[in-house]
Amino acid sequence: MEHSLPRKRGRPPKVAPSSMDTRTAIVRAGVDLLTAQGFLSTGIDQVLKAVGVPKGSFYHYFASKDDFGLAVIDAYGIYFAAKLGRWLGNPARDPLARLADFVADAKAGMERHKFRRGCLVGNMGQELGGSHDPFRDRLESVLGDWQRRVAACLQDAKAEGQIRAQVDCQRMAEFFWIGWEGAILRAKLTRSTVPMDVFADTFFALLKE
Repeated sequence: MEHSLPRKRGRPPKVAPSSMDTRTAIVRAGVDLLTAQGFLSTGIDQVLKAVGVPKGSFYHYFASKDDFGLAVIDAYGIYFAAKLGRWLGNPARDPLARLADFVADAKAGMERHKFRRGCLVGNMGQELGGSHDPFRDRLESVLGDWQRRVAACLQDAKAEGQIRAQVDCQRMAEFFWIGWEGAILRAKLTRSTVPMDVFADTFFALLKE
């Protein structure tokens, strides 16, 4: 399947606090750092150093590091939902091609960042989901939103006769994110997009069998 990809879009660019409100600058730095190294390994001082603001600013905007972590999850969820909206809602492409384009963009992003980054939600789910209920609930909410978006794309594919009429789109969307997060983890471990290809190829095949 050929992919006609829109202009590459990465995470929001780093912007100095002088050109945005300080809270937004801190959260954006948090998205960048937590995606690369995790929540527990990232110190508040490291985040503040990245944006050049004093420590007092942090506690003016966030009650605790956990409060900051929840804000980072929310910001990443909004950013990624917009990204999914661009790929899965592309009217120039048929529904399955839209999902394949998302996969291709994710592979390109992994290679661009040399497999040092993955999915912030997946990373934090593995790191904190079993021990921090507020994080678990927020992460599950974000994943649920992404799942609904993929399910809608699959419903469109069914309506156009691209996939079997018997496909349970909700269940397959859930399966997509369960498997995709695992593929991202394996890609980081192997420093290769092969796990992403293996999962995506299998997923698309199951839709048509």
